[in-house]
Amino acid sequence: MDDRVTVLVGTTKGAFLVSGRRGNDWNVSGPHCGGWPINHVIGDADRSMLWAGGGGEWQGAGVWRSADGGKNWEVTRFSRGTIDDWAENDPEMAKFFGWTPPGAHVGKDVEAIWSLNFAHGRLLAGGKPGRLYESHDDGATWQGVSAFNDHPERETWNPGAAGLVVHTLVPHPKIMERYWLGISAAGAFATEDGGKSFERRNRLDNAEACEGHMHPAAPKDGQTGLCVHSIVRAPGDDSDLLYQQNHHGVFRSADGGRNWHDITPGLPSTFGFPIAVHPHDPKTIFVLPLNSDMDGRFPPDASAAVWRSRDGGETWEAKRSGLPQGACFFTVLRQAMATDKQKKAGVYFGTNTGSIFASFDEGENFNEIARHLPTVLSVEVMDGA
Repeated sequence: MDDRVTVLVGTTKGAFLVSGRRGNDWNVSGPHCGGWPINHVIGDADRSMLWAGGGGEWQGAGVWRSADGGKNWEVTRFSRGTIDDWAENDPEMAKFFGWTPPGAHVGKDVEAIWSLNFAHGRLLAGGKPGRLYESHDDGATWQGVSAFNDHPERETWNPGAAGLVVHTLVPHPKIMERYWLGISAAGAFATEDGGKSFERRNRLDNAEACEGHMHPAAPKDGQTGLCVHSIVRAPGDDSDLLYQQNHHGVFRSADGGRNWHDITPGLPSTFGFPIAVHPHDPKTIFVLPLNSDMDGRFPPDASAAVWRSRDGGETWEAKRSGLPQGACFFTVLRQAMATDKQKKAGVYFGTNTGSIFASFDEGENFNEIARHLPTVLSVEVMDGA
């Protein structure tokens, strides 16, 4: 396999592309997407297509796309922002800001796009507050997924600290009708019929192991904590094996999320944001624990480590080589860790202090391949580009 990779980075000040050959010099391109806050960047290397979702109070919500590997970008805006009130009444200001009118056909109730996924010719976008959209023309036009946006249990969903956000979209590689969502703080959802209906899937299969937790986000009443931080699917065309990093632990499901098993024991804390799975080994997973949600959200003992399991979370080992081992107070957010698809998998993560770390030997050793970026919100990897 070609050892070229491009790390797709979403930050608070635009999208960045960190490209190179594994283990060699890296080139940083950006900021792209007009300096918008970009929550997630994904790509299709075969067609040199890139998409970036983000926005906020000033810009409104939108998805940027590039058909030439990031050289040129255009945005489809979903909703109004403060800029619209200014620009509509001031043509000179509109020209200065390169203002693009919002796409009123999508809807005014989405504040930002938080997650993207492309599979089976369908582009999905998850938004805040708890909204889901789909496109079948590479993001030129969008439609709301009404079965999710009007879910009958919506009134029971509670926002996490960042609001009610759809931050994880996980497709099945062979079955277009099946995909999973993670939403803070309403839990894990799945559809088996292409988005016509959605089932909430948060049941614990070892509830007795989770008794006694007092934290409001902790597992209780036979369910995982509903503040899901990230969900990944293990490789394999027929696999329904899922893992999730929750606000209060790490969990595994062998049946597509219908039942979850707590696999936190052995980790230094129950709190963390990201989780990644090996591209070829369904039992190898990576997490980056933080001390707690109340004590600063930095690595335990201020010493960074990626924790790896080779047996589906039954045992864990800390991998520290190349990572800061003292006075380390960075945070790694929920979408800011990913793997490449190389035979000896690479593991990549980004920090809120603007660094990108990479391992080219499945987590044994890490190197800093970019630094001084804005706060990193997401990391994905595009192989062969």
